[in-house]
Amino acid sequence: MPGGETLPAEGGATAAPLRLVRDLARISSAGFSGFFKKDCSDLARRVSLLAHLVEEIRDSTKIQEIGERGSSSCYSFLTDLTMALQAAKRLVFAANNFENSKVSSDGATKKIYFQFQCVTWKLDKALIDLPYDDFHISEEVQEQVELVWSQLRRASERYGGPLTSTILYRALSQPLDKEIDPFQSGSRSIGSLHVENTGIIDHEVGQKVEGLLEGNGLENRASDIDVQNVQSLSDSSTSLEIGAPKDSDSVRIEKSTCGRSVNENKKVDSPAIPVDFMCPISLELMKDPVIVATGQTYERSYIQRWIDGGNTTCPKTQQNLRHLTLTPNYVLRSLISQWCLKHGVEQTTPLMNGRIKKSDGSFRDVTEDIAAVEALVRKLADRSTEERRAAVAEIRSLSKRSTDNRILLAEAGAIPILVKLLTCEDGQIQDNAVTSILNLSIYENNKGFIMLANAIPSIVQVLRAGSMEAKENAAATLFSLSLADENKIIIGASGAIPALVDLLQDGSSRGKKDAATALFNLCIYHGNKGRAVRAGIITALLKMLTDSSSCMVDEALTILSVLASHQEAKAAIVKASTIPVLIDLLRTGLPRNKENASAILLSLCKRDHESLACLSRLGAVIPLSELAKTGTERAKRKANSLLETLRKSQQV
Repeated sequence: MPGGETLPAEGGATAAPLRLVRDLARISSAGFSGFFKKDCSDLARRVSLLAHLVEEIRDSTKIQEIGERGSSSCYSFLTDLTMALQAAKRLVFAANNFENSKVSSDGATKKIYFQFQCVTWKLDKALIDLPYDDFHISEEVQEQVELVWSQLRRASERYGGPLTSTILYRALSQPLDKEIDPFQSGSRSIGSLHVENTGIIDHEVGQKVEGLLEGNGLENRASDIDVQNVQSLSDSSTSLEIGAPKDSDSVRIEKSTCGRSVNENKKVDSPAIPVDFMCPISLELMKDPVIVATGQTYERSYIQRWIDGGNTTCPKTQQNLRHLTLTPNYVLRSLISQWCLKHGVEQTTPLMNGRIKKSDGSFRDVTEDIAAVEALVRKLADRSTEERRAAVAEIRSLSKRSTDNRILLAEAGAIPILVKLLTCEDGQIQDNAVTSILNLSIYENNKGFIMLANAIPSIVQVLRAGSMEAKENAAATLFSLSLADENKIIIGASGAIPALVDLLQDGSSRGKKDAATALFNLCIYHGNKGRAVRAGIITALLKMLTDSSSCMVDEALTILSVLASHQEAKAAIVKASTIPVLIDLLRTGLPRNKENASAILLSLCKRDHESLACLSRLGAVIPLSELAKTGTERAKRKANSLLETLRKSQQV
């Protein structure tokens, strides 16, 4: 194993990874400096979050069974994790001690970035293969690991995407002082790398949830990365551009057929980004440069995060900021746009040089609109309550009308100010602020800005204590934001689920529907199902099923169908005497209701003799037999499966 470490046997298999995690945590606590400060900090922080995972593995009974059995999936996981952690530790030492004099050397910095890419991908791969059930990992630690994994996945994309097994092994198995140079080749330039993919890695979308809320446009967007055996051969190749971390929106992975030559697929050298075009915080090409009180320019999202963290100094000069106003640097933005155009660098921002790109590829001049929107956004911070009230009402109206308006408002910095107004004591301002954020979240790129502004705690507070209209729109906003998988975890951990369950029980008709759609989407993430059960969602859903005046039977059944796969939820559903209600729906419900009821019953009764006996005792065989003949295709499958399960249980 690289670095001379081996996995101790007989219960000590976690000694090496646990020591490495703790070492990286200690290194991180001492702080990093230099050119790769952010990369080292991010990597060390993610690794340190794995401490609880390794401790639970150490304490599990399964660890005693591993020994030296190399065929064990558990042993294989610990081996992969240890190798990745060793590489991470070596890398942060090397990168933190990287001489600033070498920064000007494009090849030297690219080598380090390449190592960050390798280590990040290796950690990503190790966590994908984690056998949770074998180690009996708790739900809380699973959530933490999934959060780390989602961060690693995004970081891996920024560094350039997945790697082949050959390149990865060479990179991780050699000391950093004898690094491989992935850019050395007679016909390959230092700015790009063409790698023939002998071990293809597929990224597939999976894990479909059946029974979606019709009419609400909901669909399961949860995805898994399925990593195939890296030794398997494929008739394709992959071109990867390796270099400094790229924004996830601009990552390019080109796939080409095996028949093409290297020269045909080779990329043009990546141009070196001028220092003045890079944000001093992120060291990435700026898209939305803004000027702070000291005259320094930063990327808006990064300096806003700095200020929101309570900092009142300039990160670069350490001078106190006389005010916290962020002024758009239009001159620099124009220069960056011209440079990108000249060097063929794609800019993901839809707003360039005062023009917005239309769907037909043409551009619309919005210079006057920009000035008007910025003036309106400035009024949000006015001391006069009436001025703020009028401004936020106008922003609500603008954000509802068009995508262009949503882009312009976000570019003008409206989102962080609107988030602050969510805690305003003026009810009218609060109502319009949360509705504006809802409207802005419709544009996909704005979701990230809203999360970056730390909006979730304030939205949850509105959900708990706002007016009914504000609660409705807060619930709808949480649904919109939860469409991004990583946001499901953050929202679930924020305390939003109990507040949504309260709205589901006591809200207006519209409020209940908004809460239902948000809860459905949040519960696609396994870790949120237990939270929903503990918040009392089963009682609320059962009431919706049995209330004759309720118009939300379909919504209740759909949420139950998602929850029924969770052990804690399954027990709570059975305990609440839901099975008789579901059998009644098999007899009298609409086709869609019958379909979902049969799906839930199948989940509840599999490997549960008591529930099966209850099903038989309550006369479910007749409606199930009818459904197996006349139901929807999905209903027929579920009914037949249930009938077969019942027959087998009676033969035992």
